[in-house]
Amino acid sequence: MRHLYPDSNRRPPHSHSWMRAKAESLPAPSRALWAALMLSLILALSTTVRAENYNHAPLGDLLSTHVRGGGVDYAGLAKDEARLNAYLTPAETFHADGLARNEAMAFWINMYNAWTLKLILTKYPEVDSIKDLGSLFSSPWKKRFVKIGGKTLTLSEIEHKILREQFKDPRIHFAINCASRSCPPLLPEAYRGATLDAQLDRATRAFINQAVHTRIDGNRLVVSRIFKWYKEDFHDDIPAYIARYAAGSLQAALKNMSRPSEVVFMDYDWSLNDYR
Repeated sequence: MRHLYPDSNRRPPHSHSWMRAKAESLPAPSRALWAALMLSLILALSTTVRAENYNHAPLGDLLSTHVRGGGVDYAGLAKDEARLNAYLTPAETFHADGLARNEAMAFWINMYNAWTLKLILTKYPEVDSIKDLGSLFSSPWKKRFVKIGGKTLTLSEIEHKILREQFKDPRIHFAINCASRSCPPLLPEAYRGATLDAQLDRATRAFINQAVHTRIDGNRLVVSRIFKWYKEDFHDDIPAYIARYAAGSLQAALKNMSRPSEVVFMDYDWSLNDYR
């Protein structure tokens, strides 16, 4: 609301004028101390509060040990489950709201991947597909078991309500792993805010340039079903997105063909990405 003062001489004094008058009324030594206190207060109020970054080093150690050949050594990871728990436990009371953008995105990608590993271990080795861990009425991605920041979330909420909705970066589809053969493989390292862009580019480029995920068939572009499920995330122009990250033989094939007459989506292999 706008406040009106009928007598300009009765306007409240400016806060800076009041502080200056207060300081000038003090003896010189006290004046210097007062100025220092006021400066500290102003700096404190003007500084954006940031949450302390989460420690992803333990996850990085686990991934570098157990991610092999595009799969996961779940048997070995099961023996290391205590270390996975130690990585996840602090997240139960950790709030990511104050993190810088890249730190926050890295946090949620790592949480998605780590909790997916944890989900598989709940039934391993008696699990052939992550889909086996759902129920008759709900998918495993709707299971409420992810404990972060005082809340219990689902993997679906992390993917759709946080990663897709808040960050709007299609590269996340090649960073989060659904523990399946057709899913983009885990990197043997944790995502970190300082290197996030390079890591996302590397994961996206690696996935797109594998013939098992992308190929040219005559004048048709054959791609992963991920591009069908999340078509709007790729601005409804799948060939342009593929071309952006294509390299080597795929890049040459795209240059030698006219615009694809059809985009075809591959079947999706939901079998467990177990390295054996």
